[in-house]
Amino acid sequence: MSAPKVRSRDKVPTNRGKQSLRLWLRLLACENLVENRVRAQLREQFNVTLPQFDVLSELEHAGEALTMSQLSGKLMVSNGNVTGVVDRLERAGYVRREASKTDRRVQFIALTTHGERLFRDMAAAHEEWVTDLFVGLTASEIKSLLGGLDKAKSSISSNLSLDSQSLS
Repeated sequence: MSAPKVRSRDKVPTNRGKQSLRLWLRLLACENLVENRVRAQLREQFNVTLPQFDVLSELEHAGEALTMSQLSGKLMVSNGNVTGVVDRLERAGYVRREASKTDRRVQFIALTTHGERLFRDMAAAHEEWVTDLFVGLTASEIKSLLGGLDKAKSSISSNLSLDSQSLS
C-alpha cells in the first residue's frame, strides 16, 4: 500500500484561504454579469433563451444531427431539460426531429436552414456583446487573465482528481 498523496492545499498559508475565497467570489460575479447581459440580449434581439442558444450552438458545432442523449451530454444537462428546449426550438422552426432508421425510440435533432441562418446572426451578435463587455481590458490584460485562468483550471482539475482518488 502506497503512502497517501500530500495535497497541495495542505501546504497553503492561511491568508491564502481568504484570497482564494475572494477569487472564487469575483469569478462568480464576473460570470453572473456576463451571463445576465447575454441572456438579456438574446431575449431582446432574437427572442431566444440562453439554453436555446446553447442547443443551437452545439448543433452548429457538431455539423450534423445529434441524438437527444448526445445533446444532453454535450450540454451537461438531463435529457428532460433538453427535450423542453428542443420542443420550443422545433415549434419556432429552428430545428427538426428525424427518427432513427434503426431504432424508433431514437430521434436525431438537426438545424433547419432557418435555424442555421438565425444561429449565424446570433453568434456574430454574441461575439460583439462579449467583446464590448471586455472593452476596458487591453489585449495584454486579456492574455494574462487567460493564462491565469488556465492555471486555475489546472489546479482545480488536479485537486478534483486527488479527491476522486482518495474516495476510491
